Amino acid sequence: MTITKEEILAAHHFRHATKEFDPNKTISDEDFRFILETGRLSPSSFSAEPWRFVVVQNEQLLNKIKDVSYGAASKLPEASHFIIILSRTAQDMRYDSAYQLEQQSKAVPKERLSRHLEIYEEFQRNDFKLLDHDRFLTDWGIKQTYIPLANMMTAAALIGIDSCPIEGFDIETMNRILEEEGLLEDGHFTISVMLAFGYRKKEPGPRIRRPFDDVVKWVK
Repeated sequence: MTITKEEILAAHHFRHATKEFDPNKTISDEDFRFILETGRLSPSSFSAEPWRFVVVQNEQLLNKIKDVSYGAASKLPEASHFIIILSRTAQDMRYDSAYQLEQQSKAVPKERLSRHLEIYEEFQRNDFKLLDHDRFLTDWGIKQTYIPLANMMTAAALIGIDSCPIEGFDIETMNRILEEEGLLEDGHFTISVMLAFGYRKKEPGPRIRRPFDDVVKWVK
């Protein structure tokens, strides 16, 4: 199937950070699995795939999140589906961690793996200075989770489904709740961002963006 440039741009014009969802409309299982699959297929630096998508359907947990997240309070329980995007922490993001060694061995042929890991270490140690502090490695993982975040929102818009990314929460409080639920695997994961999906309750206001020539600079 071929999709036109006009259809892609129309989806981006359609997409907005939906503040109110229609509680009477529910996304089909097929459509939501499609959205999740676009997140799973997203690219990541060095094939790290640091993300996990937690689809929260437990009402008690949704209420806990609603009570401590001002960003989610107006979206729950009206949203059809709610995702917490987790990211792997420093202990899994180091080039020599068990997780990374497993990932790299899947992505790189055996005869090239040793040299590849040397390059990976050089990148983390010297190019991006990620090994200077555990927080840098954790933030590097979190930064990558915004790639599937964007892809899932765009994919949803392409099939007429609304979404809203949510950062309005206290990280420590949310991590404590998620740890109590057994979702962080003893510190291997941390919350990155949340994402609500559904169908808009009302049409949004006009789209405001900076002019094209202010955002795009050509260097010739």
